[in-house]
Amino acid sequence: MENQVSFNFARTALLAMDCQAGIVSIYAQPQEEFLGRAASVLAAARGAGVKVIYVQVGFRPGLPEVSSRNKLFAPLKANPEHQQLFQGPAGAIHPALGPEPADIVVTKHRVSAFTGTDLEMLLRAGEIDTLVMFGIATSGVVLSTLLDAFDADFRVLVIADCCADRDAELHSALLGKLFTARGEVLTAGDFVKACESSGAGA
Repeated sequence: MENQVSFNFARTALLAMDCQAGIVSIYAQPQEEFLGRAASVLAAARGAGVKVIYVQVGFRPGLPEVSSRNKLFAPLKANPEHQQLFQGPAGAIHPALGPEPADIVVTKHRVSAFTGTDLEMLLRAGEIDTLVMFGIATSGVVLSTLLDAFDADFRVLVIADCCADRDAELHSALLGKLFTARGEVLTAGDFVKACESSGAGA
């Protein structure tokens, strides 16, 4: 079903989160279809004057940002092989998705795009009040960032078919229940159509 949405594009930012080459290769299946949809969303956003912000996971050598009490990241700190997922070409934003020179890249060390980063400062400085987001994984960065954004009074929209998760049941439950209770859920096609419309926004 088509979802009609409108934006004040000048006050909207698109967050492309954790779309790093190694992560995409693990979570997004089929990968080419995911990349095609995500690339179309990014191109439409730029064409409409929407600020594009990439969020990526990254650490200093030795992962000093990671606490031994962190159940998710502590095992990563103890495993140099797994750390390679966030280094070099595997840790870079997938080349099919950018970034372009005018885009902003935010590096995070936790699940949420807000925790320990300057993302909120960038959004406030740009007078952004609406966030359109997608990323990997749905139950990871998308969920955590959506909850933080909601609590900070941003309007939040999630592009469902540009999110991916290894737990299909949880992915569907989040998109169909929790996300719609705190924001709006749309498709890549919905967003592209909104960007291509006459565009005064709402």
